[in-house]
Amino acid sequence: QVQLVESGGGLVQPGGSLRLSCKASGSIKFINFMNWYRQAPGKQRELVAGITSTDSLKYADSVKGRFTISRDNAKNTVYLQMNSLKPEDTAVYYCNSGILSSIGLDDYWGQGTQVTVSS
Repeated sequence: QVQLVESGGGLVQPGGSLRLSCKASGSIKFINFMNWYRQAPGKQRELVAGITSTDSLKYADSVKGRFTISRDNAKNTVYLQMNSLKPEDTAVYYCNSGILSSIGLDDYWGQGTQVTVSS
């Protein structure tokens, strides 16, 4: 059984910073990719940033230059450093990962962590 657990969300003022973490645990053999998605009220879930096993990166245009994704392979953890936060970044942020485990290759999601940017 594989689980993804996010942490690090909270309330921050515009212009502030937050660092999200997502740790994968379980019978993991290989992590192919790790992504961060977000979903704001009344909107579709959107890809924010992603990192592959070869450290290929991708970002949504709306966060380029402000957010940085990174991973610690030894800890099976992905991070999202969010700087210069704006009210429009307010959303529930979800971790998503493609993982090969003892039961095969599958796509996993975390439970989400709330990020609120407000003065």
